[in-house]
Amino acid sequence: MATSPDREIFVILNPAARGERARAMKDYVQEISAQASIKLTSSPGEAGFLAKRAVERGARIIVAAGGDGTINEVVNGIANTQASLGILPAGTMNVLALELGIPFDLEEAWEIILRGRTRTIDLPRAGNKSFVQMAGVGLDAQTVKETTREFKKLFGPLSYVFNVIRIAAQKQPHITVTLKDGSTHVAAFVLIGNGRFYGGPFPMFKEASLDDGLLEVYLFKSHRHWNLIRYFTTGSLGLIHFNKDVVHLKTDQVTFDADREVAVEIDGELIGQLPITFSISPKSLKVIVP
Repeated sequence: MATSPDREIFVILNPAARGERARAMKDYVQEISAQASIKLTSSPGEAGFLAKRAVERGARIIVAAGGDGTINEVVNGIANTQASLGILPAGTMNVLALELGIPFDLEEAWEIILRGRTRTIDLPRAGNKSFVQMAGVGLDAQTVKETTREFKKLFGPLSYVFNVIRIAAQKQPHITVTLKDGSTHVAAFVLIGNGRFYGGPFPMFKEASLDDGLLEVYLFKSHRHWNLIRYFTTGSLGLIHFNKDVVHLKTDQVTFDADREVAVEIDGELIGQLPITFSISPKSLKVIVP
């Protein structure tokens, strides 16, 4: 295996489970990254704090070992620094790894980190929070909010499906969408993409690019059950633009408000309620890629 400069690489591991499984994952990551510093997180938000502190102490590569949530926290910790993001896709899902072509085999992904080839990508923001892949306003964010850890343990991926069905039956909000030029639209829920994929290998944002300086925004006019089935079917095939009741926007800034409380999520993590403004900083994050 190739070698790396001591203490310049800092690995932040957020295992999907605790106990024996967590220790086994830590041992494996430690084995393949023997010359790097490694820290196992123990609470939400800790990955961002550890990333920021590691950069301040001189680490030049901060490796997020986990899923989408771990990457999001680490990115917020290294935003506006010269550090590069490395990815070890150790979580249940890692959409950015999929987007960048990083293998899900940890040893292969580690070799990519050691080679150190970087790509500079855009860094979107929702209010004062950065994200890398996608965001949601309304339906999917409310689903994240109402899907508890206990519910996920009980039903697995179906827990999200159950909650989407339940939430979709409720009265849909009236979300006002305002662009920089002052033009407005109305939506029932919104999805925002920096990369192509949403929730896994589904090319919802088919025209998106990580380095074009623009956000892909889809405004959905309804969240009635039969419409959601149509949206998901066409979106998973990269054909969402064939829906006449879906508005497609490309923008570097957009503001959302609503007539009542509406949840917002970024990279699958709930961050609060409307109103909020999304923006993008072109080519502001260095990521290690194949």
